[in-house]
Amino acid sequence: MNWLKSTLASVAGTQEPIYGPEAIQSVAQQTQETPYTELTADEMRWKAYQYTNVETQTFYIMADDGTLAWVQVIYSNVAGIHTTAQFNTKIYTLSGDEPHKWYSDPLYNLMFDEKMVSFGADNFSVTLNDEGTAYTIKSAVNEGSLVELTFTRVTPGFVIGKDGTSYFGTDPANPWGSMRHAFWPRCAVTGTITTKEKAYDLGGRGLFIHGLQGMKPHHAAARWNFVDFQSPTYSAIMMEFTTPPSYGSTKVNVGAIVKDGEVIYAGTTNSATHTEASQDSESDWPEPKSIKWEWSGTTKDLADVNAVVEGVLGPRLDRIDVMAEVPGFIKTIAGSVAGTRPYIFQYSPQEKLKLKLKIGDTEVEEEGSLFCEATFIS
Repeated sequence: MNWLKSTLASVAGTQEPIYGPEAIQSVAQQTQETPYTELTADEMRWKAYQYTNVETQTFYIMADDGTLAWVQVIYSNVAGIHTTAQFNTKIYTLSGDEPHKWYSDPLYNLMFDEKMVSFGADNFSVTLNDEGTAYTIKSAVNEGSLVELTFTRVTPGFVIGKDGTSYFGTDPANPWGSMRHAFWPRCAVTGTITTKEKAYDLGGRGLFIHGLQGMKPHHAAARWNFVDFQSPTYSAIMMEFTTPPSYGSTKVNVGAIVKDGEVIYAGTTNSATHTEASQDSESDWPEPKSIKWEWSGTTKDLADVNAVVEGVLGPRLDRIDVMAEVPGFIKTIAGSVAGTRPYIFQYSPQEKLKLKLKIGDTEVEEEGSLFCEATFIS
């Protein structure tokens, strides 16, 4: 039984006791002194912790020709004894006429540069330039998906608060877990992904997120909401997670409104509301049909900022059963013991939504492209 418990804790995870909301030190507490911190190249380092954690770099692309795609490198450590990395590529078929392009490949002979800002493996690299202003992603890991992309930030990168991190644990001085996100909210993208069928020119706009879950993912969060809105002038992003009941079902929301060269607002006083939902028969989760995202705060010179993006999501792009590739007996145990049933719902409304932005007494509206996810875990 002890062997089963330890194995299950590593693979699927057991339920935690009820610690209460005081056992999470939300990054929102940091914003009382420091709303956000602009990133230097030094702060773009990989953490590569030697205990159970998942670290990701995800590059979202909205190409000028309407193509929607993302690439992602995942670096994970299980219990400090097993380190792996994976490279994922997804190109969406917005028409729904054919399956999305999806490639997921393990990486071998992993390495970091001396500064821990660039990552490499056999036939793969993610390189940050010396100025700390651009990432270049190159992959020949999969012959069916050759990647060569450059993301150049056109707005300062940032973390919310001082370090962008929420900490978990009953002793704030010695946390046992963490959640961190660093953002480049508005990037210029150049380059291609070449599949066996065609070469996709992905010149356009992008969003880069460096994420770290320094604990078992389903212990950190029970639900997620994420939105990436890009218009000709503005970018609006939001990442929200809700902890499991063990940490008081606490919501932590980080987001920003930016434009070229300027962070207008970044902070934690935001919300994502599913204004309409229906029960999905396959996943048994309440699939959102309409969502309202709201940002509220101040600029550096203390002008009030309020922004809203809301509307009908339309047909979902995808519904992902995260446990689909997990062996059946582990999936059963994970669901029954840990209450874990992770599904991701992804959307990009064909009817473009508008950002309604008010800064002080100035109001603007601008239409843009949107990608969002609603994730249910436990």
